Amino acid sequence: MNAAAFISKRIFSLSKENLSSTVMRIAVISVALGIAIMLISIAVVVGFKNQIKDKVIGFVAPIHIQALNQNESIEETPFVFDSVLSTRLDKPFITEMHKTANKAGILKTDEDIQAVVLKGVDADYNWKYIESNIIDGEIPQYVENERSNDVVISNLIAHKMKLHVGDPVRIWFVDSGMKARGRKFDVKGIYETGLQDCDERFVYCDLNQIRRLNGWDNGEIGHLEIWVADEKLIEEYNDQIYYSIPTNLVSYTAMETYPNIFDWLQLQDMNVVIIIALMLLVAGITIISMLLIIILERTSTIGLLKAMGANNQLIRRIFMKRSFRILLIGMIIGNVIGLGLCFIQSHYNIIALSPESYYLSSVPIEFNWCYIAALNLGTMILWVLMLLLPTMLINNVRPSKSIRFE
Repeated sequence: MNAAAFISKRIFSLSKENLSSTVMRIAVISVALGIAIMLISIAVVVGFKNQIKDKVIGFVAPIHIQALNQNESIEETPFVFDSVLSTRLDKPFITEMHKTANKAGILKTDEDIQAVVLKGVDADYNWKYIESNIIDGEIPQYVENERSNDVVISNLIAHKMKLHVGDPVRIWFVDSGMKARGRKFDVKGIYETGLQDCDERFVYCDLNQIRRLNGWDNGEIGHLEIWVADEKLIEEYNDQIYYSIPTNLVSYTAMETYPNIFDWLQLQDMNVVIIIALMLLVAGITIISMLLIIILERTSTIGLLKAMGANNQLIRRIFMKRSFRILLIGMIIGNVIGLGLCFIQSHYNIIALSPESYYLSSVPIEFNWCYIAALNLGTMILWVLMLLLPTMLINNVRPSKSIRFE
């Protein structure tokens, strides 16, 4: 054991009943609370952003292609997914492509009406995301050259219209001649994603039904959904796709389709920055105050050590070792509390949320160990640097004056 560590252990104690020991306990509590709050904030925001992003992308696909026109309505301009387009989209990062189409309609029962958007999908459509959110019924089985009347509606629509699995529904459409046409469908399944913007509008149906309603040929589609290997590179992939497709087509990302949701998610980063800054400042001020009080209380001891030949550097190391130990104790306690609470929430979902406001039924938690390690390391470095400031007072202590008042 070196001299600084030995002296630090002998002259400081959390068990002694004096001012410095009380302040050290407060510093440990402050550091622990600061670390715990910062860890919880990061885990919640990372989980929140990723889960909402996964929901949106799972519903609308990372990238979709549609005809380039000035039509701002739900009605889509058809295009053909032919061999030429397929060749241009032969990219190594594209994992799946699905032909779909949207059409606006009015779902009507004997008591209520509801504006909906029929999303037509074909026999090869990947139902994985919707199937994971099915709460009643099952996914319909569509056939390539046949028209199925089975539809999948959201729980929100089912609740409003008092519909159940197996019930017949009639959806009305307006054609180009401004004439209303009704089509009868059967509820095959009910899903719930928690995305109110999507749940209150979309009804899944057979793509062949959309083609028949619009008078399209069998090869025509409204838009093409594209799934990619790495969702973190969606913007880069979209640029490559945009410059590969014909000039009469355009590609969009999920972020461009629902900018309000993704802009809202970006604001959460600022909330985390503010929380971390406040916690660093509050805990930093606390530990600086702690060290100042310890130095003032041990002024006579500092003078005695100097009289015995200790230099300023050695004495600063004595106080820094004690302060570092307090920081380490507080950070360990804070990590245990913060990660423990996150673990409990992630497994038991104790804290619930309103899906209408937050798109999720409970507070999401995601453990990103890189962020957690970076937070702990960065916080430790910053607080240690902050502790260097009050130790400068040691240089001003004169043995002749400090020992006199011991």
